[in-house]
Amino acid sequence: MVFREYLFEVPERKMHCGLTRLYRERLLFLGQGVDSEISNQLIGLMVYLSIEDDTKDLYLFINSPGGWVIPGVAIYDTMQFVRPDIQTICMGLAASMGSFILVGGEITKRLAFPHARVMIHQPAAAFYEAQTGEFILEAEELLKLRETLTRVYAQRTGKPLWVVSEDMERDVFMSAIEAQAHGIVDLVATE
Repeated sequence: MVFREYLFEVPERKMHCGLTRLYRERLLFLGQGVDSEISNQLIGLMVYLSIEDDTKDLYLFINSPGGWVIPGVAIYDTMQFVRPDIQTICMGLAASMGSFILVGGEITKRLAFPHARVMIHQPAAAFYEAQTGEFILEAEELLKLRETLTRVYAQRTGKPLWVVSEDMERDVFMSAIEAQAHGIVDLVATE
């Protein structure tokens, strides 16, 4: 029994030390859905590492199915306001808010692995839970968020607003090369 407990303690320490080392190397990971918890963690790390050294780039690795809009926009805004450049790297999937965070990396420093997938679409809300008055207010807020996201995608990709708006009408999945052609990433890693 004692031996088993010891086995469980050591990996936790090693894992904690490993994460600290990754953060010290300025490597950040978004490997889950975007919610307030991961958003606050990434924002805190970006601010801390920016204060520690504002000349060295940060590297944000993304493998995310997307998630909540407001926490995702908070990550994006932080990326724009911290002094170091944020290099974004898509490995696996950057869907929905994951792609929004991906496009928020420093222009010329956004990368996708060769077999990565990127997906954009319009934001959604849980209207089925709302009363009529709340439904209208939520719809108005959703339209404002959609306009904001569309405008940012257009600015960051160089695509006309109407093209981005049309693309966001439905789920648009892209390969790494298609994401590069679309302006979401600047480079595709070679094998």
